[in-house]
Amino acid sequence: MSHEPSTLAILIFLGMVGITLGISFYLGRKAKDSAGYFAAHGQIPWFVNGVAFAGDYLSAASFLGICGMIAFYGYDGFLYSIGYLAGWIVALFVVAEPMKRLGKFTFADALNAKFNSPGIKLAAGVSTLAVSIFYLIPQMVGAGVLVRPLLGWEHWQGVVMVGAVVIVIVVTAGMVSTTWVQFIKGGMLIVFSSVLTVMILQRGLHADPELPAAQAMVKQADGSVLVNGLPKGNEPGEAQLKPVGSISKLPGGVEKTGALGPLEFFSTLEQSEVVLWSKTETKGDDGSTTTTFSPKPTPGSQILQPGASPTFAGIRSEKFSDKLNFLSLMLALFCGTASLPHILIRYYTVKDEAAARKSTIVGIACIGFFYVLTLYMGLGAMTSGALDVTDSNMAAPLLARSMSELLFAIISAIAFTTVLGTVSGLILASAGAVTHDLLESVTTVHMSDQQRVLVAKCAAVVVGVIAIFLGIAFKELNVSYLVGWAFSVAASANLPALVMLLFWRGTTKQGIIAAVLVGMISSLTWILLSGDTYASVYGWDKADSIVPFSQPGIVTIPLGFATLIVVSLITQPKQRLAA
Repeated sequence: MSHEPSTLAILIFLGMVGITLGISFYLGRKAKDSAGYFAAHGQIPWFVNGVAFAGDYLSAASFLGICGMIAFYGYDGFLYSIGYLAGWIVALFVVAEPMKRLGKFTFADALNAKFNSPGIKLAAGVSTLAVSIFYLIPQMVGAGVLVRPLLGWEHWQGVVMVGAVVIVIVVTAGMVSTTWVQFIKGGMLIVFSSVLTVMILQRGLHADPELPAAQAMVKQADGSVLVNGLPKGNEPGEAQLKPVGSISKLPGGVEKTGALGPLEFFSTLEQSEVVLWSKTETKGDDGSTTTTFSPKPTPGSQILQPGASPTFAGIRSEKFSDKLNFLSLMLALFCGTASLPHILIRYYTVKDEAAARKSTIVGIACIGFFYVLTLYMGLGAMTSGALDVTDSNMAAPLLARSMSELLFAIISAIAFTTVLGTVSGLILASAGAVTHDLLESVTTVHMSDQQRVLVAKCAAVVVGVIAIFLGIAFKELNVSYLVGWAFSVAASANLPALVMLLFWRGTTKQGIIAAVLVGMISSLTWILLSGDTYASVYGWDKADSIVPFSQPGIVTIPLGFATLIVVSLITQPKQRLAA
């Protein structure tokens, strides 16, 4: 499918980027020392920080990935929303106030508050880098996705541009500008997603009883591509895949419903028949690969039930391992939120524990409301006639374009700023880990305040470059799927240590170090050896995987807790054993 650039979209996009960079340069004057660069001097108002939580958390996965999964499979994408939101309960009741009380700049500060151990700093710093880089991949993939319809650029060009802009944001002003960028884009994302949802309800649903034809794309051995038998392109004699997304039957045999209410929208869709699209690939003897996209009329009641997508097929599967894979993913989403380094460091930007709690409540309200909107936007995209069958991440922007070119321009620019804000937070967390946890604490190098900030900025550049390369390499994968990896690693490596430190007096520094390292290494190893990684990353046969299911959380999270308990019992101080 061809995406033509929009002049209006380009102008609005450039305006958003200009405002973002202007904020960074202006606020850069307030980030000359470590307290300002890493934690905004703890002076961010709790309401602003709460909306910034939402801006930080509502990433490319939340907007592009979830909407895309709902548009292609139905209710399944919303299961990600449920998992993402449920994790904030852990953040509110377990993490918020202790993080503010125990820490200063980084996640490692909280773990190390009682022990002053270089080993804890090292383990937590490495974990922060691992989680941040895994989370960076889907954000950069999302950036490349957005640039295609917005500017008409190639995927890699969008990734490079986002990386460059984010590096400038982080290097100029650190947490101060990152917070205000996230506050602005979080608020705008919620407002304009609400506008798009209202337009979906006002447009209603309409039926097209004529079943669309299947489409085929052939990638030949020499790299050339044929679409429906013609060379791919926009010139005469060339072809592009046609946009899809339709309803074949509406209840009562009507052609149009007119405007619908929020609940009426779901009840009408449940009684309709919707055309979904299946994808099959076949390899030819000549080295070519043929991808066929076939229409599949599906009852609306089935679309509003879980289990239609490959990710959540385990819900309907008879195989026990498939069901475990689903439970494992949901456990990782539930436990991962309170373990993400770029979320945890945001608690240091407010003045006290009460402000940390209130900002978490504001964040939950904003995030929960937005996730309800994703259900309308995803289902609206499913029936919009504007879906790109080759790219689920494009569902929301193309839906907006089917409504209004202005709305498309605004939504795309906001989504792009969403990527900028989230990537800025991740790179800042990584820079803090390198400077505060790895270099200064582990190597015992004593730096002045200005040197700390300088080293953090250099680290931000290095991490940004790594993120650019990874964003290009993983461009084919759905961003929500990629984020599931980051949540699994975060929940396995960070949550056991943090929870046990807060609630078990027997926790030792050796137990924390072992739990972080075992959780991180085991989850990363499981992911790299999983069937999904075999198929999507290595191009190998999924059946050859040596682990029974792809999501590691249900194994590696309990393993982290067990490791901490066993090692802590073995390494109890002598005076405590005597007591």
